[in-house]
Amino acid sequence: MYTLMIVDDESAILEGISRLLDWKALGFERIRTAKSSFEVISHVVDWKPDICLMDVCIGNEYGYELITRLGEMGVRSNYIMMSGYDEFTYACEALRCGALDYLLKPIDGGKLLQRVKQIIVEKLHGTVPEEIGEECDPILKRPYPELSPLIRKIVMIVAMEYGQHISLKSIADRFRMNPTYLGQIFIKETGMKFTEYLMMYRMHVARSRIMETDDKITEVADEVGYTNMNYFYQHFHNYYKISPLKMRMGVSGEDTERKNDPE
Repeated sequence: MYTLMIVDDESAILEGISRLLDWKALGFERIRTAKSSFEVISHVVDWKPDICLMDVCIGNEYGYELITRLGEMGVRSNYIMMSGYDEFTYACEALRCGALDYLLKPIDGGKLLQRVKQIIVEKLHGTVPEEIGEECDPILKRPYPELSPLIRKIVMIVAMEYGQHISLKSIADRFRMNPTYLGQIFIKETGMKFTEYLMMYRMHVARSRIMETDDKITEVADEVGYTNMNYFYQHFHNYYKISPLKMRMGVSGEDTERKNDPE
């Protein structure tokens, strides 16, 4: 029914946003992603996005400048600007060019869902299914609003950067916290170590890619942050009790799921 366009120059961000909400349940039958202004301009007329999530910085260009150019081309959409910078100037420029909101990264799933629902009803004159409620973390199986603000930020970072080299220390440095203390907080609230959560999330994404795409196993491993294939195969087999190749060769998703695995 609707088309979503996500524009960001980082592949992990594109993947993370694509998985952040149940877009299909919200009525989005097509999700298009672009990593450059050129790619957007080349395809946007055919894509006809109903909602566009646009990064404030796309390479060396600004997202709000791209929105202005699209407007001059006669392209209309409902824009939501994303940014890792809490800069008042960026927010003002985003709203001035017609963006409906300015969300900070890591994107809060609850805030994004609320805004998308509002656009569907007020701008697209559609309806939102009653069963669409608060999004749950796929590993913890808990609605995001139930998590503390700090833990929500951590799991959102993982959802967007799982393919990169991230660690509890690198996240603690962002928050200017002691990594040991942060690790204790994470364990207390989630019941698991951060390294366990990160591994489980990577396995969750890897399984989806193996079952839903034709990507090579080596490509999937690299996408979810494994540069060592032996480690990937070991973790995957220990987690799902089956090899990635055998899973793809016909074992049903239901048979290959862990008891507590998402989906």
